[in-house]
Amino acid sequence: MTRDLYARHRAVLPDWLALYYEDPLEITHGEGRHVWDAAGNKYLDFFGGILTTMTAHALPEVTKAVAEQAGRIIHSSTLYLNRPMVELAERVAQLSDIPDARVFFTTSGTEANDTALLLATAHRRSNAILAMRNSYHGRSFSAVGITGNRGWSPTSLSPLQTLYVHGGVRTRGPYAHLDDRDFIDACVADLKDLLGHTRAPAALIAEPVQGVGGFTSPPDGLYAAFREVLHERGILWISDEVQTGWGRTGEHFWGWQAHGRSGPPDIVTFAKGIGNGMSIGGVVARAEIMNCLDANSISTFGGTQVTMAAGLANLSYLLEHDLQGNARRVGGLLIERLRSVAAQVPHVREVRGRGLMIGVELTRPGTDEAAPDAASTVLEEARAGGLLVGKGGGHSTSVLRIAPPMSLTVAEAEEGAAILERALRSI
Repeated sequence: MTRDLYARHRAVLPDWLALYYEDPLEITHGEGRHVWDAAGNKYLDFFGGILTTMTAHALPEVTKAVAEQAGRIIHSSTLYLNRPMVELAERVAQLSDIPDARVFFTTSGTEANDTALLLATAHRRSNAILAMRNSYHGRSFSAVGITGNRGWSPTSLSPLQTLYVHGGVRTRGPYAHLDDRDFIDACVADLKDLLGHTRAPAALIAEPVQGVGGFTSPPDGLYAAFREVLHERGILWISDEVQTGWGRTGEHFWGWQAHGRSGPPDIVTFAKGIGNGMSIGGVVARAEIMNCLDANSISTFGGTQVTMAAGLANLSYLLEHDLQGNARRVGGLLIERLRSVAAQVPHVREVRGRGLMIGVELTRPGTDEAAPDAASTVLEEARAGGLLVGKGGGHSTSVLRIAPPMSLTVAEAEEGAAILERALRSI
């Protein structure tokens, strides 16, 4: 049945639509931190549909909210007042730490970043954007234009002038040998030098932890130091929290808070986990920025009643059950467990991450050369053992991405680590 579905997939969908596994997997249902495939095989899910199933599969509170809302009305567009949208916007604005915040809902992280770019360029009257090397911001024309990851950038054409800055990857590149303080100083000096060669850009967009790039991050405080330079020149800071938001990093509710010394970002984008699988994205910005557009706009599907009901139920569950704290505690245990395994596996260059956002970088033993075949082997072996993980990486890197639902238990973390250990030792 799966092979027939795969043949039908290949016949009608684009060749560039990526699939995992030599024998692609059809997931039919899930519960908690587990999913099942069409053959009835059960898997521990350590990827959550690309960090999207944030709390749990088939979370009763979310499914109940969706069913009840769907029984009343599913959609009416932003042309009409929408109580669930207003209620979720109020909660997001309050949680954002952005003063006088306004919230606009979209259907995806790509669309959220696209909207942030529209706001920043319109507000600043500049189409120049600073972005980070190794970054990923989505699939739209403008988002691809600011993505600093060749593997996810199919064209160099863009409506924007993009200038790439150092700093998103701590352990590779020209500053990797420096200590944290000197690393930040070197990146700030690079930023200042770059700004001396161009007209003032509209904004810097950055992921606090680079997701697709392999869960890389700079030392804490880098973006605070950047913000001081940007603020002097009126340049905005956009924090792409599509993967880092809602407490996944454990230490902070938003990834930018590790860089909060100079205040919050001007714009925050979010998506993925807030809907727990429902299509929700959004932008938070100061009213001055959000209200700068001088033409009408709407969103047909952004902020629909049924997705907002899901978001409200999901956010309430996350806060009431302190899933941020759980991500910190269980994620910390999982990282240490994987580091102990990595010390015995020559292919593992580094285990890095925060909370339940963990990257395992693989290289050819004794070198810094990427080992994509090894990553594919581990992916397949982990599946055979009953564990689903993700892959990522940027320039000449290969990384396993681990991001389970944030309700992961200690027992499940131990189970997943044991499966992953066996898979790593199979290389």
